[in-house]
Amino acid sequence: MTRSIRNGPATFRGTPAETYFMAQEILVERLFEALINGDRATSRSIVEEAISGGAGPALVMTNLFWPTHELIDRMHRADQLGRIGYHFATRILRVLIDQTAARLPRQNFNGKTVFATCGTAEGEELGAQMAVDLLEASGFRVTFGGGGIPADEILSHVQEHQPSYLVMFCSAASDLPGVRQLVDQLREISACKNTKLAVGGGVFNRAEGLADEIGAKLHAPSPLELVRLLINPEQFLARRAEAEQREAARVAAQRAEARAAMKKRRAA
Repeated sequence: MTRSIRNGPATFRGTPAETYFMAQEILVERLFEALINGDRATSRSIVEEAISGGAGPALVMTNLFWPTHELIDRMHRADQLGRIGYHFATRILRVLIDQTAARLPRQNFNGKTVFATCGTAEGEELGAQMAVDLLEASGFRVTFGGGGIPADEILSHVQEHQPSYLVMFCSAASDLPGVRQLVDQLREISACKNTKLAVGGGVFNRAEGLADEIGAKLHAPSPLELVRLLINPEQFLARRAEAEQREAARVAAQRAEARAAMKKRRAA
């Protein structure tokens, strides 16, 4: 198996890093336990263990930090993680992300600019930060506003600076009315016609088809996928459409087989 970030900060081929992350679920569970217990020393040592085992910083971000972040967020939303554990975890994870991002190899500027925002929760901003760090390392020129920026200020910034992409990553359900309004306004304002909107993570992962429903054609489930999407949107979307067609064909074939088997049993 090969993991890569196309034209991004690093390329990983099945070497010690791949072998190491065969135990990814165990590593994520260990980091999760250390984070929610506020164990800063153990959290740092797990990251160093991963890097010493052959995982580069981009792989640590995408295969360790991102799934751990998703687990923390999921447990918190399900009321299975208390506020103190959530605060311990998000504060330590932010430091670890900052430290690991500083190790990312940097690509030259690729000519594309990104203005990124996110939801207001601490966890939403953490997820968006990972996406921003990987985008920047991949050659994008990025400005990151975090959460809580009014829609009119976002729109004003986009009009003034004309970024290649407006990215809204890791948004909560409560942010959807503002996101919908922003999408509609961007369509109406011809001055922003060169800025493309991309969304991902958060509620867009939990509600299938939501991104398309609100008119955000560019959407990605994870920071790594967002990088791939924004580097070459046409290629990314074409591959996703092919994958969706294959999945639809597979499901249709299974249903046909099930109907045929049922018909055979009835005839017997």
